[in-house]
Amino acid sequence: MIASAPWAVILGAALGLGLWTLVSITPRIGAPRLSDRVAPYVVDVSEEARVLVDRPSGDPLLVIWRLLNPIVGRFVGAFSLVLSTNETVALRLAQRGSSLDVSSFRRRELLCALAGFAVGGLPAVATLLAGAFPPVVLGALPLIGALAGAFGCEWELSRAAKARVARLEQELPTVLGFLSLSLSAGEGILDSMRRVAAVSSGEFSVEFRRVVSDVGSGTPLSRALIELSERIRVPALTRTVEQLTGALERGSPLAETLRAQASDARVEGKRRLLESAGKKEVAMLVPLVFLILPLSVAFAVLPGLLVLRTGF
Repeated sequence: MIASAPWAVILGAALGLGLWTLVSITPRIGAPRLSDRVAPYVVDVSEEARVLVDRPSGDPLLVIWRLLNPIVGRFVGAFSLVLSTNETVALRLAQRGSSLDVSSFRRRELLCALAGFAVGGLPAVATLLAGAFPPVVLGALPLIGALAGAFGCEWELSRAAKARVARLEQELPTVLGFLSLSLSAGEGILDSMRRVAAVSSGEFSVEFRRVVSDVGSGTPLSRALIELSERIRVPALTRTVEQLTGALERGSPLAETLRAQASDARVEGKRRLLESAGKKEVAMLVPLVFLILPLSVAFAVLPGLLVLRTGF
């Protein structure tokens, strides 16, 4: 009777998953949400509606999400209570340059949590198959694995966003200098940005292509630049956009404005480099104080102690 209990648990779980899948495709529970039904009619005025309409239906994550949606789809907002908020996730996705939206990232986060739950539950299942009941520690491992999967997904997003923001800050002085040279040569600001997007291979080339595309679709240049600064949230870039939009409104020389902003960006880059060097210098003291210095003292003192003990 005890040996058949693990198989009963496994078969019962498989039966429950099958019934859950059948219930999810019923018209009443698996019906599309109101936003999915309204999205095709407002695609011309809503960016979120275009994302909902244009998302691929053959995406494996989307298929799995639709199976899970009847039970947990309404509770995805709970992630923002435990983990990062939706606004923070949207900002990090924009800083990373990802094409995912918040809902897609939450689906990926949920799948990572489920994967962590499954991996954490393997010891408990193995204990059940061995014919014993798992202790409390093994019973808590699935929950710990789920939290680790969700937090790991957010940590990877935060790390990638910070790395891309750092690359953008490093590229900003060079990009501003190139723009000022193009403007001094007689080109317009939009043509200069288009040239940077064409010849550059850095992160700003992607952002400038998006700005040029937005302007080509009818968005004013000032508004496209403001959206760029709000999307990236780099302080030096925000100041540059403010000065640039002000110069466009007043008719001031853009080349001089960009040259001054490039100089300020270089000074700020030097300051960040000095701060980083100071932090690295303090970090280098840790192995010196806790590893090298104790070993030096040990090599200097231990031979003398050994001589004193032997009586020589």
